[in-house]
Amino acid sequence: MGTSPLIQVDELRRLLAGPEAGRPVVLDVRYRMGSSTGFQEFGDAHVPGASYVDMDTELATIRPDGVGGRHPMPTVETFVAAMRSAGVTADRPVVAYDDWASLPASRLWWMLRHLGFLDVRVLDGGIAAWTAAGQPTESGPCTPGVGDFSPSGPGIGRLLDAADARRYAARHLLLDARPADRFRGQNETIDAVAGHIPGAVNAPALANVESGGRWLAADAIAARFQELGVADATGTCDARTVGTYCGSGVQATHLALALSVAGIADDADVYIGSWSDWITDPEHPVQV
Repeated sequence: MGTSPLIQVDELRRLLAGPEAGRPVVLDVRYRMGSSTGFQEFGDAHVPGASYVDMDTELATIRPDGVGGRHPMPTVETFVAAMRSAGVTADRPVVAYDDWASLPASRLWWMLRHLGFLDVRVLDGGIAAWTAAGQPTESGPCTPGVGDFSPSGPGIGRLLDAADARRYAARHLLLDARPADRFRGQNETIDAVAGHIPGAVNAPALANVESGGRWLAADAIAARFQELGVADATGTCDARTVGTYCGSGVQATHLALALSVAGIADDADVYIGSWSDWITDPEHPVQV
């Protein structure tokens, strides 16, 4: 599948030190569930030249009634404005990073590709890998030039709704990216209803990264998917349509990124509303 969707610290350092034409736009997507300190941490120290992107207001549009889940997709207009404000342009690549095992960065990676911007990668290991390698950081605000980002066609990866997710689970392949206990309906402390979409297959997203946040080797990730029956022995997706979901559409995009890292599927579809949207309709079946 060509270039890895991940970028290593050394390559990012070289690109940032190189000619401006090939210098990536770097986006800091630090976010933790239940925490609002990402912007503050960005201000304390970030990759030089990076712009901050907020999960709750720029990568989602949260509704008070809960429909759409905890992190529903933002409007296209909101996302376009955020990307332009962050300096994203049509002729420069994008690198996204965070401090949470690539979870928030994967959300941005998938959304850009979904809207047709394909030249985007995720920094393996995030800000921790950058600083551990002795690379410099900046503090304070960043004021990039205004970008010209615009959606360019249907892009890669289809945005699924609840009806699509139900159909994928019944006829294709729907992967649940949450930890195994939440999939089984155990230790559910986040959503009001425990369980999973009937027919879904559990494939915990965070099993694809090490404890320090670095990704496992591509062949190790591919082997995990083969064990789950997602891919055949050749590492391909067995011509089945693959969709992913999780609790609120963040780990789901991480799983889509994992499928791409492994070379299995570069176009996984994502039910962004995920479990937190699914359970807003009492008519939707629940399996435990």
